[in-house]
Amino acid sequence: MDDPSPDLLTSFEAQRRAFRKQSPDYGKRLQALRTLERALLARKDDLIWAVADDFGRRAPEETLALELFPVINEIRNARRHLGDWMAERDVEVPWQFWPAHARALYQPLGIVGILSAWNYPLFLSIGPLVGALAAGNHVMMKPSELAPRSAELLASILAGLYPPEYVTVAAGDAGLAAEFCRLPFDRILFTGSTRVGKLVMRAASENLTPVTLELGGKSPALIHPTYSLRRAVERIVNGKLYNAGQTCVAPDYVLLAATLKDEFIRLARESVAQLYPRLASNPDYTRILNGQHYRRLMELVEEARCGGAEVIVINPAGEICDENNRVFPPTLLFGAAGNSRALDEEIFGPVLPVVLYDHLDQAIDYINDHPRPLALYYFDDDGARVRDVLARTTTGGVTVNDCVYHLGVPGLPFGGVGPSGMGQYHGFDGFETFSKKKGILLQRRWTPLAYLRPPYGDTARRILRFILGA
Repeated sequence: MDDPSPDLLTSFEAQRRAFRKQSPDYGKRLQALRTLERALLARKDDLIWAVADDFGRRAPEETLALELFPVINEIRNARRHLGDWMAERDVEVPWQFWPAHARALYQPLGIVGILSAWNYPLFLSIGPLVGALAAGNHVMMKPSELAPRSAELLASILAGLYPPEYVTVAAGDAGLAAEFCRLPFDRILFTGSTRVGKLVMRAASENLTPVTLELGGKSPALIHPTYSLRRAVERIVNGKLYNAGQTCVAPDYVLLAATLKDEFIRLARESVAQLYPRLASNPDYTRILNGQHYRRLMELVEEARCGGAEVIVINPAGEICDENNRVFPPTLLFGAAGNSRALDEEIFGPVLPVVLYDHLDQAIDYINDHPRPLALYYFDDDGARVRDVLARTTTGGVTVNDCVYHLGVPGLPFGGVGPSGMGQYHGFDGFETFSKKKGILLQRRWTPLAYLRPPYGDTARRILRFILGA
């Protein structure tokens, strides 16, 4: 395994020297966040264009709602609460240690490395940056090379805001990303696939660098038979088709009562037609990122079809949707084989397998028999049943009676569990992830613990019997 390139090492060493000289205090952190917010709002049109250019087409409203709004909300939340987050916290001291006092202090880790994904190039780059800056760190960022326009613009914007020894962007391909992970960061946050996450973790282990992995997986949408099927289908279809399904928390498959299959298909057709009357000529319907990703989706559907699945393509205007225009029509799969890619891999596109169940317990068992997902979407108006389902399943996060939106709440931790990731960020959880919570004991001039020193005698033995209660 080769060492990082001289340029990367030079950037890293410059950041480390600057941090050791003086880590950012409250005022500098607050100013860094204010500056970032102003710049993002001032350049929002440029950011919209860059993302749309990377995808070939994406609605400006989608970039504003799903990327810029949550990032700005994250910044404002951090600015509002930063003073409280940084404050020392008194910690209860057991009576055996009296009269000592104890405190906990959040301290910046140092140099943070952020590797972001291509599907939401702004949100997944700037979101972690907000937490890292709020916690007082210096940051090196590696955006995905699969969204080059967004990466180039982000690098330009950040270079105009901060000196490189405070925040810098390393632009390059997967080879550069591999070198990036071998730098001795104080923490790495990676967003991407489980396969690459394993490589990141392996490289980071050489320096014992802690990692936060935001991966993905197959997030289920479970519909209880008593819930309004129309409402559930409308919200699942909407959540699935944001960014043409290229969303880590998109509903990846549906668990549906078998008796509702025909009605589900009818309502799904209606919902797609209402949202996207046309696909190929509709500026609101996002394209698949590139030909390779498009072919992967085609192969996934074809494998399911050959394995006996019923394939329902929803193309309201009957347009040409192919690899040339990279418009992939919403597609339902019923009866896909359990070992098919459609039910094994994260789909990352507008393909939605539907798994039929007879009893709710059967659906819950299906979720628990598979790797723990990044998100769960449960549709039910019965509060007791909701609590029961959430208690019996383990997932990264949950939205009840809708999809995706828990991701945008800055006060909620975001992160996976098991194969869908480790660690979390957003809001205070992001501040904490990028901090070291330091425990501090303040000893007094006199302490009874002074008697618990060699040579041990009767006094020490009496004290030990007393504090042990025996």
